[in-house]
Amino acid sequence: MNRLTWMILLGVSLVALSCSKKVVSPTLPVSPPKPTLNVEETDFVYMDGKARMILRDANKEREVKANIRVRKDSVIWMTFSVIGVQGGKALINHDSITIVSNVDKEYYVFEYAELSKRYNFEINYEVIEAAILGNLIMPRKESDEVKQESSFFILHQIANNITVDNYVNAASSKVEKVELKESASNNSLVINYSNFQPLGSKLLPYNGTINLFYKAVSGLLNTTVIFEYNKAEVRDKELKFPFNIPKRYVRR
Repeated sequence: MNRLTWMILLGVSLVALSCSKKVVSPTLPVSPPKPTLNVEETDFVYMDGKARMILRDANKEREVKANIRVRKDSVIWMTFSVIGVQGGKALINHDSITIVSNVDKEYYVFEYAELSKRYNFEINYEVIEAAILGNLIMPRKESDEVKQESSFFILHQIANNITVDNYVNAASSKVEKVELKESASNNSLVINYSNFQPLGSKLLPYNGTINLFYKAVSGLLNTTVIFEYNKAEVRDKELKFPFNIPKRYVRR
């Protein structure tokens, strides 16, 4: 694990000049200053939005329209429709992800521990919320490396066997690309953001593509989520998150 550390050599080596016998102190190396990086993150209490989403895996592709509500740091609520017909809903909170299919009259409950084991890196509510808002998916630490390349800063983060590179636009201070990799399995997550528009006093990426590459028995698989907001608003008043599962629905 490579970590950027700033060290100043302690002690001074005395050098005796053979002619004058004069004792001098050598010049100490000076570490270059660490680039200053401020990342602007989307923040609010409640958000209400509408989006077009494409969900694609090795077997099929589905395009849906979604109503999205978020209570920051708490819950994400979605309803899905296809050609005007409500097809399902989802509730994402700190405990689990629940997806209900009204078409098939069934529902799924995914525990984060199960998902983390499947993809071989930690998945939790904070990661999912950050991914859909364009925020950092890993909290910043003092040991994080920062370097500047042209018009971008690269924030390099390491946690256990996970490395994350965040590409931050130097002008807007917004994350435009995230590359996450798990060293043991080479599973990876790549997120690209674009079309930043105001959301309250901050900027929200109205377009995003999330690509998850992971190993399975059948080989390397790819799951893709493409989202395109057509409306997003900050709400001061409390939003409702109605969610129920009909008793006749079967859990899968």
